[in-house]
Amino acid sequence: MRVITPDRIKFDNVADMVIMRTTTGDMGILPGHAPYSAALDYGALRILDLEEGYEYRIAVFGGIAEIKDDVLTVVANAAERPEDIDRRRAEKERDKMQRHLQESADNLDLQKDHARLRRMLVRLEVSSYPLIKKHDNKPDTEK
Repeated sequence: MRVITPDRIKFDNVADMVIMRTTTGDMGILPGHAPYSAALDYGALRILDLEEGYEYRIAVFGGIAEIKDDVLTVVANAAERPEDIDRRRAEKERDKMQRHLQESADNLDLQKDHARLRRMLVRLEVSSYPLIKKHDNKPDTEK
């Protein structure tokens, strides 16, 4: 599974399951998935390693996902790993955008502001989950 942006590769590793936000809704990908392409929306890309029991998230802001030859490639307009996100800055930007939305009367500005607010909310969600250890699937060998 790879996540690529115009400036660099953001993720390149094996994944047992990937959950991504497409323009038509959330989609889960497992090994052996049929070839498929989807347009991506703003959202948290969830990468799961079920054997090791962890989940990693990347903020993705549009792009395309393609499954071919049992490999998922995400080519994103922009993507941010949790460690790349300045949470305080994102919270300030979110608060600023929410205040501005309450005051805004211009329809075009309102649409742009909603898009910026969605971006900040995705960034905040992803910044909260750098690595989630869900469980330990290793067999108990000391019986």
